[in-house]
Amino acid sequence: MSDLTPMMKQYRQVKETVPDALLFFRLGDFYEMFGDDALVASKELEITLTGRGQGDNRSPMCGVPYHSVTPYISKLISKGFKVAVCEQVEDPALAKGIVKREVIKIITPGTVLEEGMLREKVNNYLMALSLAGKRTGLAYIDVSTGEFRALDADDKKVLFDEIERISPAEVLLSKEVIGSDKELVSFLEAKNILITLYNLKDISETDLARQKVLRHFGVPTLEGFGFTGDELCLCAVSPIIDYLKETQKTSLAHVNTVKRYRLDNFMYIDASARRNLELVETVKERSFEGSLLWLLDRTKTPMGSRLLRSWVVSPLCEKKQIDARLEAVGELAKSSILRQELEAALDDIRDIERLTGKIASASANARDLVALKESLLRLPKIKEILSACSSVLLRELLSFSDLTDTVSLIESSIVDDPPFVIKEGGLIKRGYSGELDEIVGASTKGKEWISRLEETERQRTGIKNLKVGFTKVFGYYIEISSANTKYAPMDYIRKQTLVNCERYITPELKEKESMILNAADRVVEMEYSLFCGVRDKVAGYSKELQKIALCVAQIDVLLSLASVAVSENYVRPEIEQGLGTREQGSGARGQGPEGLIITEGRHPVAERTIGRHKFVPNDTKMDEKSSFLLITGPNMAGKSTYMKQVALIILMAQMGSFVPARSARVPIVDRIFTRVGALDDLYAGQSTFMVEMLETSNILNNATSDSLIILDEIGRGTATFDGMSLAAAVCEYIHAKIGAKTLFATHFHEITRLADQYPGMKNLNAAVKEEGDHITFLHKIADGPADKSYGIQVAKLAGLPPEVIKRAKEVYNKLEMVEGDLGRF
Repeated sequence: MSDLTPMMKQYRQVKETVPDALLFFRLGDFYEMFGDDALVASKELEITLTGRGQGDNRSPMCGVPYHSVTPYISKLISKGFKVAVCEQVEDPALAKGIVKREVIKIITPGTVLEEGMLREKVNNYLMALSLAGKRTGLAYIDVSTGEFRALDADDKKVLFDEIERISPAEVLLSKEVIGSDKELVSFLEAKNILITLYNLKDISETDLARQKVLRHFGVPTLEGFGFTGDELCLCAVSPIIDYLKETQKTSLAHVNTVKRYRLDNFMYIDASARRNLELVETVKERSFEGSLLWLLDRTKTPMGSRLLRSWVVSPLCEKKQIDARLEAVGELAKSSILRQELEAALDDIRDIERLTGKIASASANARDLVALKESLLRLPKIKEILSACSSVLLRELLSFSDLTDTVSLIESSIVDDPPFVIKEGGLIKRGYSGELDEIVGASTKGKEWISRLEETERQRTGIKNLKVGFTKVFGYYIEISSANTKYAPMDYIRKQTLVNCERYITPELKEKESMILNAADRVVEMEYSLFCGVRDKVAGYSKELQKIALCVAQIDVLLSLASVAVSENYVRPEIEQGLGTREQGSGARGQGPEGLIITEGRHPVAERTIGRHKFVPNDTKMDEKSSFLLITGPNMAGKSTYMKQVALIILMAQMGSFVPARSARVPIVDRIFTRVGALDDLYAGQSTFMVEMLETSNILNNATSDSLIILDEIGRGTATFDGMSLAAAVCEYIHAKIGAKTLFATHFHEITRLADQYPGMKNLNAAVKEEGDHITFLHKIADGPADKSYGIQVAKLAGLPPEVIKRAKEVYNKLEMVEGDLGRF
């Protein structure tokens, strides 16, 4: 290392502090990378690899322009890399020796703040997990918005479901967990979540974790955040705070609260149900288009869209809160003028949530402040529009402050169209700072003198083509062609000789140049200082800005739901009283939620996709006499669509949305379970049938009488008699031991006999019209069991060769004769 240049020595020293990150080392107008970092970056960014130094000291090198660095860092972050940004931290003019450089920020997938690296409509979460035996402490934060939540979980399945629901970009794990919990590590890797090794405390150090959290938030107790004892999740909250301080290296003013949540505050929807119901993406293409969120999202702001996603995956379980949302949606739905005015007002509002995060972390530029100001200017109009509303929730959402002082501060200080860069001047309005105005005035007078100099010297010398110019290297000069140099006055001092001309200066010109350039440097320095002062003052209102963002986001979501309700002809559901009080598996039929009655219900996404006039609506009634619906009929006849639409109508109702039906009375359910199809779980080495049984086991072990269960084709992954026996046993267990409202679709026609044995079970069938060997799907759900299976007819519709169809009929007739009557189960 003794043979290295001072700059390379400095690089090596800085690199040692961030060994797990790619170091972007600022040199002039470029961020340079060296050694292994350069090899990785040149490959991942597809940029030219060069070298620095000679012989054995030659190091691989590549670089990217500093003014357009964001796309390059974004590409690396999206691939799971961490990037450390190293900048000059002292004035080169004052430096003794090499300019001092330091890492000013470490950007990781879970700590991104830069606008160009974030998805507008999706939160970007950093998560930490602290494990102690079967207990898990979980915490997650969106650094760009300040949303910070924590949970204690006692079940591994719940932990995995929450990880998948939250979908963090990065997870902090201790080396002990990484070494001992291979299942967790494999799960995270399968989800392409970056695992970061970090020092997370174990359960014996919850007191230490609590003290750290108390110090960060500056509060004497955490009871206001929902923490009452030695919650393990505090051991996940604490390292997140430490990690953010380590990577952001700046203020975390917007991280001003953490909320402990409980799973029973919301309808719990596990990963299987979210996937099968296609809440935020489709199953096959994993596309946003075609999901329930795609259908409902007509929000005008990114923060509104993110909140709507949260409502979709976490419906409410408290009747009062649900009714408050429904009342607000109903009031907005009644008035097209009200909706149009609100839409116009929201159109001009930027992402206040993330703007606040950037401002609080000192990463916002002047354009961000102007965007915030323009957004805040819309608030009085929104209040005016909603002031005449009567619904409780809309009235409550008007409680936010207009922050008129903040608006006035930005308006008086920042120019209306500032540059993107904040260290090159042009940010501050004249009149904001008297000292700045004086410096600018002096500089302006000097420039005016320079602008008059050319004409003055032409008249003085008689040289008509005399010019006054400027270069960064030589400064201001007077240029005279070679033919006229003999006319140059005696006070002209030759500065530079070119091919066809000579360049001169004068003592007075040099004096003005010094004044102008010194003033320009002072202006840039002072404008940056004034801008930082304004930004810091605005950051002091982070809590108020976050409240504004949340209120506006809720208004946006309610407006979106109202717009969908009107255009799609949805109705307000009637919400039945709250959940039952019995523990799981302890009740019998009829003791769970009140009756479910849906008249002419529709599947919201299917209806939009195929057209309202083509979709066939269906009724649903589930009460003590029909709490368990056995649904038979051929494939493609609409059984799955029917069951999913029931689940989606309940889910939409509990999130506060109107529903696709002519009328609906909906009970509050604690969980929705689905078992619809199955895929091999390759990372865990599990077959399709094993996945089916694991999902069924999860339902039987966790459903309560207050749950809704959807089961499609239990037992189809094994031999006929095995599968039929399992399906029958599952039906009996749910009916007798759990008492949950259940829709059970099956091709085992024999299972329909269960309805004759158990009160509360009812047969339904997906009706078809049969004409000889040809069937037509009516997509209508009718009472009673299907009269037979239509598998061979469906195979014929699919285009199987005629000889295959003929042979299948022969085999079927023989089997039917041999099998005979299976009798009762």
